Amino acid sequence: MNKTLTLSGLDFSPELNMARYLQSIRKYPILTPEEEFRLAKAYVATKDDKLAYRLITSHLRLVVKVVSKYRGYGLPVSEMISEGNIGLLYAVDKFDPDKGFRFSTYALWWIKASIQKYILNSWSLVKIGTTAAQKKLFFNLRKVKNKLNLVEDREMSLSIITEIADSLDVSVQEVTEMNSRLSAHDGSLNMNLDSSSDDSSEWLDFIADKKPNQEEVLAQNETYLYRKKLFGQALDCLNEREKDILYKRRLLDKSMTLDDLSRAYNISKERVRQIELNSVRKLQKEVQRLAA
Repeated sequence: MNKTLTLSGLDFSPELNMARYLQSIRKYPILTPEEEFRLAKAYVATKDDKLAYRLITSHLRLVVKVVSKYRGYGLPVSEMISEGNIGLLYAVDKFDPDKGFRFSTYALWWIKASIQKYILNSWSLVKIGTTAAQKKLFFNLRKVKNKLNLVEDREMSLSIITEIADSLDVSVQEVTEMNSRLSAHDGSLNMNLDSSSDDSSEWLDFIADKKPNQEEVLAQNETYLYRKKLFGQALDCLNEREKDILYKRRLLDKSMTLDDLSRAYNISKERVRQIELNSVRKLQKEVQRLAA
């Protein structure tokens, strides 16, 4: 089945009017186990979208129920429902009724996986939950803290953190880092410093720009051009062989070896090295003289 399929009469992208969406999905009947099995068997055989439509619409309330458990992450409920509905589409396409399970049991995994993926990708600008253990920690740490009645972070002693780490099979460091991430959500740099006043200053206004300003860039360019001119003039103090050896040893992206140049000029490698070093010294003295 096409995952982008729009089924007639059903909106898979609930907008801000959640009450209207919740009211609209109540009109779809909940299937009996026998009806569900018959429709699933028929869909496996025919891939008829009308059959998929009936299976999907009868489980839209399941998506809303799952989403209600993730409201604490501060993300748009309508977006999470849309993602859960996408998971429901995948579940219909991959469900095998002959396994002996109810469709809702199978669909629950796909719905939760789709919603959790959306939360992990949207909750923070910094990527989190890159491993299975971190994902488990992200979605279970808050639940464990609520069960232990830990309202504030100062109540998280080392013994409690260790207890949480053992229960979730992760390290103490991972619990500490994830708790810090969950306690400090991303903030906008465009947020006003004082929302109670008319001052429109934002956090962004107080971040120093370390890039050079126009005057500094101009000064750097002038310095570069001046040094380039000095270097060009100073090269005149070298003969052609010295210039060539210096260029091929110091100025090429991939410099030539002493062995290559010794064969090219029919001199020893030591002699090539001496010419190179003497050329550098002559250049330095000439640049100093020109700059004086």
